[in-house]
Amino acid sequence: MATLLVKTTAPGGYAAAGVAVTMAAADIVNGNYFVSSGKELLVAYQSGIVERHITITSGVDEFNRAGTITAEAIAGVLATTRIYGPFPAEGWVAAGTRNIFVSADNAEIFFGVITLP
Repeated sequence: MATLLVKTTAPGGYAAAGVAVTMAAADIVNGNYFVSSGKELLVAYQSGIVERHITITSGVDEFNRAGTITAEAIAGVLATTRIYGPFPAEGWVAAGTRNIFVSADNAEIFFGVITLP
């Protein structure tokens, strides 16, 4: 079973301080997922120096279209970060769930999920 990613809630426009984003190494055997509210950003941090790849698996939308982001390369430059989303539920959550599944080809990728206010 895929490993659940813990979400971090963004502090909002009037916060007195920022918050640390909870990051977790990619589960390269089982994959990862987060429960979607439709207001999440996915952070993918590449901690190594070799190019790595991630996949964000989409569901199908009302028109039976899928938009999976497949083998997106994250450059082989130390400490590269990419941000994806937000992901509306329609077209992204897996059928019968509220889950969005992500995977990486190496545990040098760390995922974080930020919920927007």
